[in-house]
Amino acid sequence: MNAVTLPTRKDEAWRYSAVEALEGVDLDAWRAIDVPAGETFRECLTIEDEPGTAATELRRLRVTLAAGARCELFAVIAAGRLGRIEIEVRLAEGAHFELGGVTLGGRETVREFVTRVVHAEPGATSNQVVRSVHWGQGTGNFLGNIDVVRDAQKTDAAQSFKGLLLEKGASVNAVPQLEIFADDVKCAHGASVGQMDEMARYYMAARGLSPELSRRLLVQAFIGDAFVALTDEGERERLMNIALAKLDKHL
Repeated sequence: MNAVTLPTRKDEAWRYSAVEALEGVDLDAWRAIDVPAGETFRECLTIEDEPGTAATELRRLRVTLAAGARCELFAVIAAGRLGRIEIEVRLAEGAHFELGGVTLGGRETVREFVTRVVHAEPGATSNQVVRSVHWGQGTGNFLGNIDVVRDAQKTDAAQSFKGLLLEKGASVNAVPQLEIFADDVKCAHGASVGQMDEMARYYMAARGLSPELSRRLLVQAFIGDAFVALTDEGERERLMNIALAKLDKHL
């Protein structure tokens, strides 16, 4: 009975996902985050290698921001056959939403962020920065939808996705989508995928750095973009260490 209700890759939000890994997962388990007017909410989320980590880790969040409220979410997905964080956000007037996310992995795994940000009232802002680093047969995904309703003038919304492939066979996918019904807005998105900068590695090797250290430093700089807006230095270091530990363990 459960199999009948599972999504398929025909659903846009699951186009690149490992839907076969969803058997037995509660797809109705949404967590609500309501941020009152003028308040700030911040949380750092991790899906990492640790005892008890399930083969499928699905986190679903519904965020509602009142006027002038602010929500900052930062996350690292580095474990699970399927590791997925879904976020639905609704912004009132003058509210701000910030997302910084990193996916890493190899083998035959899928790690992904799926977001829908609705600018429901004027003057709200949002910024999403996602970085993906994958190797082996690993896949990193970002499906991000920004909706700007008709009366949400002065909206300022941005998405930035970059993928780094460390080995042949890995893949990353980005599906940024904008639906804009207001005419006085500033909305932008960018997506790029590439391999390690060989010139940078050569430059570092010429100065005595090992290939392993060179790679680690380049990946650290690459994923660091996702945590620029995180002002808590301790949390920023913790998230970075989780990501780099994943890299060190499997490469």
